[in-house]
Amino acid sequence: MKDFIFNKKAVFDYEILEKFEAGIVLSGTEIKAIKSGKANLAGSFAIIRNNEIFLLNLSIPPYQPKNVNASYQPDKTRKLLLHKKQIASLSGQLKQKNLTLIPLRMYNKHGLIKVELALAKGKKKFDKRESIKKRETQRKIDRAKRGDY
Repeated sequence: MKDFIFNKKAVFDYEILEKFEAGIVLSGTEIKAIKSGKANLAGSFAIIRNNEIFLLNLSIPPYQPKNVNASYQPDKTRKLLLHKKQIASLSGQLKQKNLTLIPLRMYNKHGLIKVELALAKGKKKFDKRESIKKRETQRKIDRAKRGDY
């Protein structure tokens, strides 16, 4: 499975509780743009409306900017494909707790574009500082193991 787009900011800003795999409804030129790595997941999130899941703020610029349809919208709302049971459990969890659905990455699976959604809880500022400290200490440990000082 090849990752086309990864959302680093989401991993830093949110505490990931559970992950889901979802399909996404796209047009042909959008698929080409995603495979070339042009999409942007930063700031995007998923919502549930009428027992369907939609992805908002996903920006997919046109594959060929000079040869684009006049009605093309790069930031339009895109539908995600999940089973009804998964959607029902997600809507229940989102209503009970202070959680959100965010996309983590887009990848290829058997020729289809998939989105990895995460049920996440927002981190506080001190949590972010703590994750930075952990990352820095891990870097120091790795450097010491390699012999780079």
